This record gives sequence, C-alpha cells and structure tokens, in this order.
Amino acid sequence: MLKSLAEKFAAVFRPLPPPAPQAERQISPELLKKIRTIQIKTDFIVNSAIAGEYVSAFKGTGMEFAEVREYMPGDDVRLIDWNVTARFGHPFIKKFREERELTVMLVVDASSSGEFGSKEKFKNEAAAEIASILAFSAIKNNDKVGLIVFSDKIERYIPPKKGRSHIWNVIRAILNFTPEGRSTDLNVPLRYLLNIQKRKTVTFLISDFEAEGYEKNLKMARQKHDIIAIAVTDPRELTLPEKIGFVHLEDAETGESILVDTFNKNLVEHFRSQKQEERRRIKKSLQSMGIDIIEIQTDRSLVDPIIRFFKLREKKH
Repeated sequence: MLKSLAEKFAAVFRPLPPPAPQAERQISPELLKKIRTIQIKTDFIVNSAIAGEYVSAFKGTGMEFAEVREYMPGDDVRLIDWNVTARFGHPFIKKFREERELTVMLVVDASSSGEFGSKEKFKNEAAAEIASILAFSAIKNNDKVGLIVFSDKIERYIPPKKGRSHIWNVIRAILNFTPEGRSTDLNVPLRYLLNIQKRKTVTFLISDFEAEGYEKNLKMARQKHDIIAIAVTDPRELTLPEKIGFVHLEDAETGESILVDTFNKNLVEHFRSQKQEERRRIKKSLQSMGIDIIEIQTDRSLVDPIIRFFKLREKKH
C-alpha cells in the first residue's frame, strides 16, 4: 500500500531529463569538461570568498591531549582532571594543544533521490559542487580530505590525503559514478566512519536526509567527530505545481508512483504543510543532537549558506 503523499513522495515531477550515469568508467570529453569547470569555479569561489571563513570557523577545533599540570588561579575549572586531583590531593588540569592540520571527511549521499531537479541542477550535482567547495577550502588550509560515497551501502571510499591532485580524484569520484544501491541508509556511512576514523574529524554529511532510524548512530558519531549536516532539497519537493492537471509523483528510490490532481487545492496545501513539517522535524532532531545544519536549495546560491554557517560558527567558538 502506498504511504501518504507527504511522507513517501518527494514530488518527483521531472521537468529535466535524467542525469547521465555516473559509473566508474572511462571519462568522456564532456564529463572531463564538466569536472574541469567545477574545479575552476569552486577554486575561484574558495579563493575569493570562502578560504578565510573556513579557517576562522575551524581553527582550534582539532585538539589533542598534551599533559597535566597543577591548577593555577584563572585556569578553566572545566579542564580539571579529577582522577589526578584525587590522587595527589590538590587540583591538576589537562592541557591540550591545537592540531594544526584537520582531517575533513566528505560523506556524500548517492542514492536515487539525488537524481532529481526542477530548476538549474539536480540534487546530486549540487552535492558534488558543495563537496568540491569544501574540499578546496580544506586543501587550501593544508588539511587532509577523505570521501565516503554511500546509498544503502558504501559505494566508494577514498582515504584522507592532501594536495590538489587528490582533490581532482575526489571530484572525479563523485561525478564519474553510478551507485549500485538506490535507497538511502544513513546508518551505513555513520558506522563506517566510526570504524575507519579513530581520530576526530570534521565531517560534512551531505544528503537530502530522506531516511529514518539513523539517530542512534548519528549520536555515536557526534560524540567522536565534529558532524555538520548539509541538507540538499529541491523546491519542487516542498510544493506541488498548482493547476496543471494530473501529474505523476514517483518515489525515486522505490519506483512507486501515484497520480495527483493539482487542481485539488486541499491536497496541494496538505502536501506543502506536511513536507514543511517534515523538514522542521529533521532540523529539530539534528539540532537536539548538537549537530549544525546547513540548508541548501538547488534553485538558490550554494555558496551563501556555507559562508553564513562559517561566520556563525566562528562567533559560536
């Protein structure tokens, strides 16, 4: 039985042709040009607008334990090491040193729901550009960058490394790829991240978050890593077109479809309110776990929300 419209369907109403397959394959001249265009575009964006904001937002977030020393007036009492204090009978505090280099993980959703766009670009194309912007920002700061591509399985993993040639491989892996899985399971990359990354990372989780039951693993990952959620949506997923007759809504991940009458004002309004409530619920859930969220829409600037987030994060820290 089909689930309710608002819960199950993302209004996959396809005014754009399907995107070209992104399987691991020999790179065509067209795809090579596309990769190069993204590289040039994002490199310019990073150099002109984002690089300084990235450094300000993340400097000092990577800290490692150095030693303990005796407490001195003015020290932060939150740094008291109570075990050592109890052993010696007077207070000691923990000292940390800043890690000059961060490890940034890009965790990118490649499920079939990304193969949708009603405006200038598909969601998976927006995700690739966002990942490229973040990758160039990290490399410019001499940080390591790694990649996890997932659907309902791990589709691709590239270990963290430095260098512009490495970023080329990351961008190519995102764009030159067709996933084997169709659905979204956020538990899969979160468990994988916990297994492969023993040290703290700054992890950007890029997805439309059309999934359920991932909260437990997300909380576990948040305890170890600095998780930033980037939620990518298309405006047509939030509202139905009005008064254009009957349209087919299709679930991109399951293939289920239903015929909807867009002249039915009550149905259109119900869909809109349900989808807005769903996005609010996702945002509230993430924030309750202490996870920052960047909301991206495919018909708007990809850069402005990232810059706003970096500025807010700098103030917060």
